[in-house]
Amino acid sequence: MTVTIVGSQLGDEGKGGVVDLWGDAVDVVARYQGGDNAGHTVVEDGTEYKLSLVPSGAVRGKVGVLGNGCVVNPATLFEEIDDLRERGLDPDVRVAKRAHVILPYHRVLDGIEEEVKSESDQEVGTTGRGIGPTYEDKMGRRGLRVADLLDAEGLREKLEYVVPQKQRFAEEVFGVETGDEFDIGSLYEEYKTYGERLADEDMLVDAGNYLADRIDGGDEVMFEGAQGTIIDIDHGNYPYVTSSNPTAGGAATGTGLSPGVVGGGEIVGIVKAYLTRVGSGPMPTELGGVEGDTPGYDEQGEGENEELATYIREEGGEYGTVTGRPRRVGWLDVPMLRHSARANGFTGLAVNHVDVLAGLDEVKVGHSYHLDGEEVFTMPATTERWSHCEPNFRTFEGWEDVDWQAVADEGYDAIPENARAYLDYLADELDADVYAVGVGPGREETVVVENPLE
Repeated sequence: MTVTIVGSQLGDEGKGGVVDLWGDAVDVVARYQGGDNAGHTVVEDGTEYKLSLVPSGAVRGKVGVLGNGCVVNPATLFEEIDDLRERGLDPDVRVAKRAHVILPYHRVLDGIEEEVKSESDQEVGTTGRGIGPTYEDKMGRRGLRVADLLDAEGLREKLEYVVPQKQRFAEEVFGVETGDEFDIGSLYEEYKTYGERLADEDMLVDAGNYLADRIDGGDEVMFEGAQGTIIDIDHGNYPYVTSSNPTAGGAATGTGLSPGVVGGGEIVGIVKAYLTRVGSGPMPTELGGVEGDTPGYDEQGEGENEELATYIREEGGEYGTVTGRPRRVGWLDVPMLRHSARANGFTGLAVNHVDVLAGLDEVKVGHSYHLDGEEVFTMPATTERWSHCEPNFRTFEGWEDVDWQAVADEGYDAIPENARAYLDYLADELDADVYAVGVGPGREETVVVENPLE
């Protein structure tokens, strides 16, 4: 069978930890979109592994597949693989031949465009890893696929076609001086070498065929999404989105398997017990503010609940895995989650960071929005309309701080009663059972209610 792990919010929900939690029961973990802009943190026996490209199942020794929906920076890929090997692991990573390749000029262009947008307060908050420009080239039919790196003659031909275009764009449109990132000869030698290593280590696969064969052979396969539903290119708050589809539908297009395969398995929505965001864009339930990210921060300064936002940020370690940037913090946004549940078809939920909210006198959720004199229960289709939404809050009594390791050992009934009321509310609103509750960063610090693979 298959299990798809999907972020239900704005990313940073703790998907990597959930993949690791259930990863022992699967044979293959396949990433279906995104690139090295995804920060997945896995903690095993007190050791922390920060991964941005290698699928999270690598820590458990599972086969990892980067599907055709991914964009791959070979330098990052091999750096992560080599680091894991130095730490005593032996990652088995396969890369789809149809996946697209991030080149150095993509990173340059990413940084330039974000800098230009920042001058008009329109920055998206990208990681600067070249993800967006690589997907742009993919859609523009001028990208390089991973398989192209093994065809020396074809690789040079494609570089000779696309690099001058990119160089002129950088120089004539943005007025920047270009360097080695746009040198055809050096790019050719570097990326030909990456292709040779991919071939030597037998890493290349036709992802759809490979995964179908594994499933037909009785293997359990987990699909791992990066980022979250609300920054999906189609279903998120455009233009403050990523350049791919983190939603469950992306698991089909990004692996080469049919929607029936994905929809016939479990689809688990990962929920952080509060809300965080990196970058600009609306956030109706925001508690405080982050300079450079929160709209209007320069005029209004810190929010009235800045002290609470800072407390949650510090308790939850809310800083970007890839960028280190402080995340904006807010109460849970339930209209957002209803939108995610509809777009993905969650069969179950994993709710993380319940422990972070322990000790507060009260915990709030944005139950609905007030918009144009009406109460609405899901997100508007446009970012402009979403920015006009005022949250209608529902208040829950807080729960005490307890020995969370003991809670994880004892099970769901050991979770404080008020926290269980909070979880029951979420399950009712999203019409999906709670499968797991994260009460700490480690694998063993999770209350497992139901294993979707059993």
